[in-house]
Amino acid sequence: MIRDTSAQDRLVEVKSSPRRRLLLIGGGVAVLAVLAIVLPGAMRLFSAEASVSASRLSFGTVERGPFVRDIAAEGKVVAAVSPTLYATSGGAVTLQVHAGDTVKKGQVLATIVSPELTNKLAQEQSNADAMEVEYQRAQIDARKKRGELQKAYDNALIDQQAAERDLDRNEKAFAKGAVPGMDVDRSKDTLQKAKITTMHAKADLGMDNDSLNFDIQSKKLAHERQVLLVQDLQRQVDDLNVKSPVDGQVGQLFIAERATVAKDAQLLSVIDLSALEVEMKVPESFARDLGIGMGGEITGNGKTWKGLVSAISPEVVNGEVAARLRFEGDTPKQLRQNQRLSVRILLDKRDNVLTVQRGSFVDESGGSYAYLVHDGIAEKHPIRVGASSIDKVEILDGLKEGDKIVISGTDSFKNAAKVAISR
Repeated sequence: MIRDTSAQDRLVEVKSSPRRRLLLIGGGVAVLAVLAIVLPGAMRLFSAEASVSASRLSFGTVERGPFVRDIAAEGKVVAAVSPTLYATSGGAVTLQVHAGDTVKKGQVLATIVSPELTNKLAQEQSNADAMEVEYQRAQIDARKKRGELQKAYDNALIDQQAAERDLDRNEKAFAKGAVPGMDVDRSKDTLQKAKITTMHAKADLGMDNDSLNFDIQSKKLAHERQVLLVQDLQRQVDDLNVKSPVDGQVGQLFIAERATVAKDAQLLSVIDLSALEVEMKVPESFARDLGIGMGGEITGNGKTWKGLVSAISPEVVNGEVAARLRFEGDTPKQLRQNQRLSVRILLDKRDNVLTVQRGSFVDESGGSYAYLVHDGIAEKHPIRVGASSIDKVEILDGLKEGDKIVISGTDSFKNAAKVAISR
C-alpha cells in the first residue's frame, strides 16, 4: 500500500494572548457604536419617499420680529392734467405756438378757418333779425287790433245807453199820451239790438285778445329759438380759436402748419407741469391691497418726497395694475414728463410677527403646507399663512420660531410626505 501523510499531520493548539482579546472586544464595541449612530439615520432615509439634493433647494428659518408690507417699483412722472385739443370744425389750421412753448390759460394756440361755419352764422343771424321784426310787428298789429275791438265795444255801450234813454223817454211820453205805443215798441227793439251788439263786441274783445296773445307768443318763441341757434353757432365760431384750458407747456403737435383737418381731428396737447403725478405698475397680487389715500415715498434727484395714492386703474394688463401717486404738498420743481423715479408704498407695518422668507412654496401649496426640515429629512407639515410682503410671509399657525423649512424647489418633491435631503 501507498502510505499517506496522516502520520505526519498533528494538531497545533494556538493560545490567544490577552492583547488580542482586548483588540477583538474593542472592535466589537466600535462596530456597535457606529451602528447606534448610523442606524436611526439609515432608518429615516429608508422611510423617505424620495431623495433630493440640497443644492436644488432653498431654505428659510422662521423668525419673529417686525413685519412691513410695502410695494417698491419704478415709476414715471406724468401730468395729472394733460388735455388734448381737437378741431371743433373742419378747415385750415394756423398754429400760433410751437412744441415746448409756455402758454397761459385762455391763450389762443391755433386758429381754424371755416368759411362754411362763418357764413352759416351770418345767415342764421339774418334770420334771427327778421324774426325779431316779425315779433315786433305782431305786437304792433295786436295793439292796433285790440284798439279797434275796444273801440267797437265802447261804441256798442254808447248805443246801448242811448237806446235805454230813448226807451225811457218814449215810455214817459206814452204814459202822457204824447206818442203812440208803436214808438215804445220800436225803442224796446232798438235797446234789445244794442244789448246784443254790446254782448258780441265784449266777446270779440276777449276772444281776439287771446288770439292776438297767442300769435305774439308764437312769434316770440320762434325768435328765441333762432337766437339760441345763433348763440350756438357763435360759440362754434369762437371755438375756431383753439385756446389753452390750463397754464403749462405745449406738448405734442399732431398736425403740420396750415394743414386742412376734419372735425374732431387732434391738433395738439398741453401739459400742466404744476400738477405732476407718478405712475407705477403694481403686480396684480398686491393690487387688491391698494387703496386711495395710502401713503408712499417718491425718490429721485437725490431727494425723497411724500406722496399719496390718487388713482388705481380698474383694469389688469399683463398681470399688472397701473396706480398713480400725487405729491403731498407742492409739486417739486425741475421734474420732467416721463422722468423715472423710485416709488415705495407702505401697506402695513406691525411688530412681533412670526415670518419666514417668501418663496415659491406659498404659490405651490397655496399656503396650506410647508416642508419642515429636521436631520436631513423634509417632512410635509400643515401650516396657515397670512399677509405677504415683497420678501416675507406671515405665519399664523403650524410653525414656531427657529423652524427651518424649504421655501423653493419643492416642485421636485412630487407632493411626497417625506423627502430625504442629500448633500
